[in-house]
Amino acid sequence: MQFLTQHGLDLLTTFLGIVYLVLEYRASTWLWIVGIIMPLLDVWLYATHGLYGDAGMAVYYTLAAIYGLIVWKFGRKRGQAAHQPMPITHMKRRHYLPLCAFFLLAWGITFWLLRTQTNSTVPALDAFTNALSFIGLWALARKYIEQWWAWLIVDFISTYLYLTKGIPFKAGLYALYTAMAIAGYYKWKRMMQQQHDTLS
Repeated sequence: MQFLTQHGLDLLTTFLGIVYLVLEYRASTWLWIVGIIMPLLDVWLYATHGLYGDAGMAVYYTLAAIYGLIVWKFGRKRGQAAHQPMPITHMKRRHYLPLCAFFLLAWGITFWLLRTQTNSTVPALDAFTNALSFIGLWALARKYIEQWWAWLIVDFISTYLYLTKGIPFKAGLYALYTAMAIAGYYKWKRMMQQQHDTLS
């Protein structure tokens, strides 16, 4: 009972995280429903472990999931027929420079906030993963295949952070995320090729 009291929320959000991962791997719209519920619970989990950047980011994840759901359901890309779901595509090159600039700005601002306004012991890494997560979530919402590379970096660093902060189940989940980011990239690559073959 004491174990569940101590780790219950960690276990629940870890389970939801696995469900989310499977749905993202399959490019299922249902991932956004789980993506709304899970971060709401994560806000409390992270805040109680001193990961204030992640707690704030969980609020963003909730809002981003709402945005992602709307875009996947109603958004359109060039060449997409009205009855077709949004296709998986490569990110356009013109997005790279603005995204890099946004990442550096977000990293700097988040680091400053964590350093000056909280007692975070890992402000640089916490800010880094949060800033890169902004990019990853935006790319996921637009169904760009490159979103997987952003998550690979975020998940690897997050695994380390959660281990050092005593959140073992969440750390295990992010270790799984790290491996699945590679598998997910190749899965989406095959799906993208299938889409191309269907339209050809």
